[in-house]
Amino acid sequence: MATIVIDALVARFRDPVKGDGVTGASVGAGGDDTAFVTRERLLEVCQFLRDDPGMQFNMAPYITAVDYLGQEPRFEVVYNLLSTTRNWRVRLRVKVSEQDAVLPSVCGLWRGANWFERYCFDMYGISFTGHPDLRRLYMYDEFVGHPLRKDYPLRGRQPLVTELEVPEEQFRGPGPARRSE
Repeated sequence: MATIVIDALVARFRDPVKGDGVTGASVGAGGDDTAFVTRERLLEVCQFLRDDPGMQFNMAPYITAVDYLGQEPRFEVVYNLLSTTRNWRVRLRVKVSEQDAVLPSVCGLWRGANWFERYCFDMYGISFTGHPDLRRLYMYDEFVGHPLRKDYPLRGRQPLVTELEVPEEQFRGPGPARRSE
């Protein structure tokens, strides 16, 4: 891939006057090509990477967040994208402040982003506007806080919740009926 994708992103989306779009980029050894993208142009950049015939990034196999406690902006959401037709990978990094931890959802571009965005919401508290079903993924609804934030207390206590009564039929699932003995 060399620098084809990074050069295309910089040429198309770097706006030195506004300071938005692609604000930085690097080509790393072993395919670690990275572009820093602003929140305002994220969807536009992703749409280009997916739809442009020269790019064809048809998968978002992993999206996660990083907490840089003590820095501003505090969070960074990392989009790892893959073009299966060209066998190219690129990483987009979007900085997000703690006070305004909101990004546009890319679920409309890659359906698989749904669960990754829910993970970032649940574990870090980063919201995604336009997400079809933004709710906790791992933690229960009454859970207070976001456990992967670096300031989450290691020995934090959570509110107790009552255990749900689930009928035994739900545990069996589909399959052959059990014989009574």
